[in-house]
Order: sequence, then structure tokens, then C-alpha cells
Amino acid sequence: MRRYTKTIILTTLALCSISTQLLAAPQPVDLSSWQANGNGNWVLQTGNNAVKQTLNNAPTVFHNNKNSQGTALSGQITVQTTSDDDFIGFVLGYNNNDLTNSSADYLLIDWKQADQSYFGTAKKGLAISSVSGQLGDNSGAWAHNPTNNVTELARATNLGNTGWLDNTTYDFDIIFTSSLVEVFVNGIKELSIAGTFSNGSFGFYNYSQQSVLYAGIEEVNVPSAVPVPAAAFMFAPALLGFIGFRRRVK
Repeated sequence: MRRYTKTIILTTLALCSISTQLLAAPQPVDLSSWQANGNGNWVLQTGNNAVKQTLNNAPTVFHNNKNSQGTALSGQITVQTTSDDDFIGFVLGYNNNDLTNSSADYLLIDWKQADQSYFGTAKKGLAISSVSGQLGDNSGAWAHNPTNNVTELARATNLGNTGWLDNTTYDFDIIFTSSLVEVFVNGIKELSIAGTFSNGSFGFYNYSQQSVLYAGIEEVNVPSAVPVPAAAFMFAPALLGFIGFRRRVK
């Protein structure tokens, strides 16, 4: 038994070493070619590596308009106001104009500051949901109601019932593959779900929350040569190393 355990440990260390070598260096993302959907006002900042959404309005998305599976994306998110307490976040596997697409199929990662009753009860905290149709100003986006095309899949480990803070910058890292999605906040893994996920864009998401800045966006490709779930096993440790390295060089 001890010999078997030792073999597993040595194999794991070897795979982690290989995966670290295979990962490319993270690259800054130019947001100037990204697409805005919905009734938001997405304002590019100097250098095209940051964007600010200024309006309190119905769901809005700002996305890269390209298939993004096999990518790890990182950056910072800040709500630069003390007004309101609603949703900030991301979409994965999104296609242009999916907000109004009755056949949409993508993932929604949203984070609300406080509990609130409106179209039902919206819970404070960070969650991941699947979207299976139009996403509007209704109980789907608000309360993750499957009747309006939003089904909650999981809540965050530590932030599932904790809202974001005003004027506070959070680091985020998101791993997106065809069978694994992981979300880190300030270097701590908060969400990890396995399944079969549609390919599509990575994007930023706001609902009823103004003055949200997404900045310092970087991406790194996750090699596709290794089958999943083996890929998840091998590359997650290396991506954690990338996360730690990126934090140190700020």
C-alpha cells in the first residue's frame, strides 16, 4: 500500500511539472474588438485593457466574440460606487446576441451584493448558473428561476452567501474548458463544476449595477493535447502556479 501511494505522489509531481512547462506565458487582452449586447454602456479605458460599464439597467454583456474554451482568463473587477447592490460577473460559452436568443446555451457567473426581493428573491453571493434561452429583466436573471431560462448550478464555497464590497478590487481567474469550469477570487477557488459545456465567448456581465470596472485582463491557453478529465488533473496545479506568479509580479 505504501509503495502504491508513493507511486501516485511521484506521478502527480511529474505531471504537474510537465503541465507547467506546456503552459504559455499569459498575454494581455485588447478589449477594443469586443462586442456589447444589451442596454449597457461599456466605456473602453486608456490602453484598451480595461472597460467600465456605467449604467443601472437590464442585463448587459461585453464579450470577445470568439470561441474561448481552452483558455484561462484573469483580471480585476471593481464596483466604483456606493450606489446599488446588484449583479456583476461573467458569461462563458456566450454567442453574440444570446441575451435575446430563445435557443441560447451558456454559463452565467454572477455576484450580488445583498439579498433583495423584486422578481422573487435574489440572494447575495457568488453563483454559477446555466442559461437556456433569453435573459431579460425578469426572475431568471434576478432569482435564477428556471421558468425564465436560468438554472443555478452551484454557489461559491466561501462567497456563496457573501456580497461584494463597494470600491474594493477583486482579482479573478477563470478556467474554461469543454468539461471543466473553475473560478478563483483573490487566488482562492470558489467554484468548480464539471460537465459538458458549449463553446463560445468569454464576457463580462452586469445587471442593474452601474460603475463596474473590469481591468488588467490577461489570458493563457490551456493545451488541448491531453484528454479531459486528465487535462483538469494535470493543468489545474500549473494554472494555480500561474495565478500565484501573476499576483507576485503586479
